[in-house]
Amino acid sequence: MKVSDYVKDKIGSLPKGYVFTYEEFITEANSREAIIKTLNRMADSGQIAKLSKGKFYKPEKTPFGSLLPNQRQIVKDYLEKEGRVLIGYLTGYSVYNQLGLSTQVGNIIQIGTNTWRPSMKRDRYVVVFMKQKNNITRENIPLLQLLDSIKNIKNIPDAPVVKSCKRFLSLFQDLSDEQIVTAIRLSMKYPPSTRSLLGAIVDQVKPNIDTSLLLKSLNPITKYKIGISKRVLLHVEKWNLQ
Repeated sequence: MKVSDYVKDKIGSLPKGYVFTYEEFITEANSREAIIKTLNRMADSGQIAKLSKGKFYKPEKTPFGSLLPNQRQIVKDYLEKEGRVLIGYLTGYSVYNQLGLSTQVGNIIQIGTNTWRPSMKRDRYVVVFMKQKNNITRENIPLLQLLDSIKNIKNIPDAPVVKSCKRFLSLFQDLSDEQIVTAIRLSMKYPPSTRSLLGAIVDQVKPNIDTSLLLKSLNPITKYKIGISKRVLLHVEKWNLQ
């Protein structure tokens, strides 16, 4: 089979919006150069679309134009290495909508990672990397996303602090005791204001859980200006929240 036919057949079997590179087409019988030429030709003719250098996708076409891949596909090479080893997770602007904290969907993709990287562009998106001091595992990603959101509560688009706090109360109410205990442990590597707000949330929704570790980690004379009152969080005074 000709290289061009092989590439076209394989692309035909891929789902729309799937991001791929030439490496996924290399076999013992196919040369790198021939594959790259075929992919570039297909991109030039509109059969596939180019996301960035060496990255392509099969666009989903609508009456309003072609759709970009979802955000996870766009940055999947920064989330998993070779599709197996976890190296990052979507966070910040990328998950506020998913968590019900904001209705806005912007052009910034934020990734939590243990290794800092400079920001970059990929198609119409700006990809920003946020340093995560905890080890990243599949099990703790949802908790890290929550803690990242609490950390940035004053910067969530189209979301007043009071509204966000009420949403966090609901989200933490749905977590198991084990998950909340894990969140408390993970929060030790976050700023004091994050630990303070987490403590007030946990005290309210899960009063049976011991939050003394959080309280002891805070300076008792420091005030944390979040913009919240005890009409929303009952224990703001205990946690020095304002």
